[in-house]
Amino acid sequence: MMKGLRLSSRSMRLGISNGSRRLAAALFLFGAAVAPGFGQLSFTKFELMTNHEARILMTVPASTLANIDASTDLLNWSGFLTAPAGSLNYTDTLGTNEVMRFYRAAQAAAGTLTGDHISTTAGDLVIHPVYHASLVMSWNGKMIYADPAPPASFTGIAKGDLILVTHAHGDHFDTGTLTTIKAAGGMILAPQAVYNSMTATLKAATGVLPNGVTTNVMGIEIQGIPAYNSYHTKGDCCGFVLNLGGKRIFISGDTGNTTELRALTNIDIAFMCVNVPYTLTQAEAVTVIKTIRPKIVYPYHLKNQDGTFPNLNSLKTSVGADLGIEVRLRKWY
Repeated sequence: MMKGLRLSSRSMRLGISNGSRRLAAALFLFGAAVAPGFGQLSFTKFELMTNHEARILMTVPASTLANIDASTDLLNWSGFLTAPAGSLNYTDTLGTNEVMRFYRAAQAAAGTLTGDHISTTAGDLVIHPVYHASLVMSWNGKMIYADPAPPASFTGIAKGDLILVTHAHGDHFDTGTLTTIKAAGGMILAPQAVYNSMTATLKAATGVLPNGVTTNVMGIEIQGIPAYNSYHTKGDCCGFVLNLGGKRIFISGDTGNTTELRALTNIDIAFMCVNVPYTLTQAEAVTVIKTIRPKIVYPYHLKNQDGTFPNLNSLKTSVGADLGIEVRLRKWY
C-alpha cells in the first residue's frame, strides 16, 4: 500500500446481471495519505454498468489533487487517475475475467497534470483532454501538446516540450497560443501548410513532417498519417502516431474514412474525430474503430456544424465490449 495511506472504512460490493452471466464488481477501498491540510477523500457512489465498467463518483477536497491507483489483488498497483478537487465522475473498465478491483489514493503534488493514467515502459502516460481537438499529455518528464488553439485554456499547465499541429484550421492552429505555451527549447511538428502560416520565430522551432514519413523527436518515434476528406486537402493535414514507452498513440486530427486510416495497426490509444460534416460521422467512426481495433478510444472533436453532438453512448454500444475495445467518454467541452 502507499506509504502513510489511511484506508477509509467505506467499502461496497456490487453486482449486475449481463445476459446469462453475473459480473461481480470490485471491492472499492479509498484512502488518503496523511499530509498537512489534506482532507479526507471519499467515494460517494459506485455503479456497476454493462460492458464490465464501473462508474466511480468521488469527492476530492478543495485546493488539492489526488493520485488514484487501481489493483486487482492489493499487491500490484497501477496508476488510474490524477483527479482535481471537486465532485468527480469517472468510468473504469474491468477486465473480461476480473471479479475484483481495488482503489487507493494519496495527495498529488501541486501542478501535477490531471487525467487518465496509462502504464508504459517509461512510466505512466497521463492524458488530459482540454477542449474540442486540444489535448495535453505528460510522459517521461515531457509535456506533449496536440492542436492547442482557442478557446482552449492552458492556464496552470506546464509549457509544451513537444507540440503537434495537425492542420491550419483555426480550431487546431493558432500562432498566439503556440507562442504562449511553447517551452524554452520546445519543438513543434506540423505539415508544410501549417509551417507556411507560421511566424519566423515559430518556424525556427518547427519541423515539417510529410504524410507517411516517420521521424524521431526528443527520443519519441512519430509517424505522419494522411488525413483528408472534402474539407481537408490531402497533404495539407496529417494525423500522428507516437510511440511512447511501447504504447502506440494515434491522434487523428480531422480526417475522413480513408484507406490510410483503416490500415492502421497495433494502436493502443486512439483519439478519434467524430462530427458532421467535417470529420467522421458516428457510423464511419464505428467502422474505423472496429477495423483498426485500438485498445482504448477517446472520441473527440465532437461538436457538429449545427452545434449538436454525436450520441457517444450509442457509439460505445455499437463498438461493443466483445472486441476488447474500451471507449472512454471524457469532458471536451
